[in-house]
Amino acid sequence: MGLAPRSFVLPDLFSYCQYPLRTNVHCASVARASEDWLLKDANFTAKRQAAFRRLHAGELTAMCYPNADATRLRDVADFLNFLFTLDDWSDEFSDQDTVGLAGNVMGAFWDPVGFTTQKAAGKLAKSFSGRFRRTAGPGCTRRFIETMDLFFRAVAQQARDRARGDVPSLEEYIALRMDTSGCKPCFALIEYAAGIDLPDEVMAHPAIRALEEAANSHISWSNDIFSYDVEQARGDTHNMVEVVMHRHDFSLQAAVDYVGDLTNASIARFESIRRSLPCWGEKIDKDVTLYVQGLQDWMVGALQWSFDSARYFGNDGAAVKQHRVVILRPRMSATGRDQPNDALVHNRWAQFLMRCACIPTRVPRPGGSCPTSSPSHSFTRTWNDA
Repeated sequence: MGLAPRSFVLPDLFSYCQYPLRTNVHCASVARASEDWLLKDANFTAKRQAAFRRLHAGELTAMCYPNADATRLRDVADFLNFLFTLDDWSDEFSDQDTVGLAGNVMGAFWDPVGFTTQKAAGKLAKSFSGRFRRTAGPGCTRRFIETMDLFFRAVAQQARDRARGDVPSLEEYIALRMDTSGCKPCFALIEYAAGIDLPDEVMAHPAIRALEEAANSHISWSNDIFSYDVEQARGDTHNMVEVVMHRHDFSLQAAVDYVGDLTNASIARFESIRRSLPCWGEKIDKDVTLYVQGLQDWMVGALQWSFDSARYFGNDGAAVKQHRVVILRPRMSATGRDQPNDALVHNRWAQFLMRCACIPTRVPRPGGSCPTSSPSHSFTRTWNDA
């Protein structure tokens, strides 16, 4: 039996995603103010506050909505900081606690004035939603709320899979990931940030839906590659790399390469669909152009931010981006600690590989399949903590 891999090589994603990266001029002031807003009510420990400050969701917002005015940029930054917090909370919740979280947040989104709550999640949702709903168009508002509902439904299913130790099929995972990614409500906020409200018949057109799917795929699959190390360390199997390894008996590197190919293919699909968009008239076509530009900004912005943030690679984002070598963290034990001596071995191995900047060749992809298997997951937080 061979040794478990200690590292993998990131696929070349930047050569395929060459869209210009733009950053909103209001980035610095908005990003820090938005962080302060969330920390005021989030009840984080000092350790978690420090990690949150290194997330840089405000910078992600500035790259994905580069033309928004300062007010709308702040609103969207607040939502993205909140969305990452929801994602982290839900990773630690059971499916029942996720349903409770969803009810509190969705209640505030539906009725930010009349809904009352003492929960941190509900108060943050009320604050954002009250501002958002004052100026968002009716179509944009409905799309945002509907896609947030889809997000919570998918996250609850993810929690059920995690509790049972289930690894979904590739087809099941793709369908679920399109909603757990959180991209769909963020896409609705493209309209909000641009001050537009596209007609329902335009947003329901197959070409627009296909563009959204391609952008969502690029963001989701690249994120699965970048987040794989963090997630494997805690035993989380909601990741396409993990799904492909378990369901199709791929090695780690072959699975990463497979997901990378899907990521890059989504760019070609996006551009092909963009060239064949129908015409709806001058005014609508102008707004559609803004929306499609927003999807493009999201793809390139999320790609760059993944290395600027400490969320996936800690302080090594720039080095990982340059050398493309990811050193696997040690698996966490049931107590939440590294296995004995694993941290020391990890650090020495990381120093060696990064010093040598060695990038192994791609591994051929085997076929076949294997049964699902996954370690059980213990929930560290409950709905009462949020």
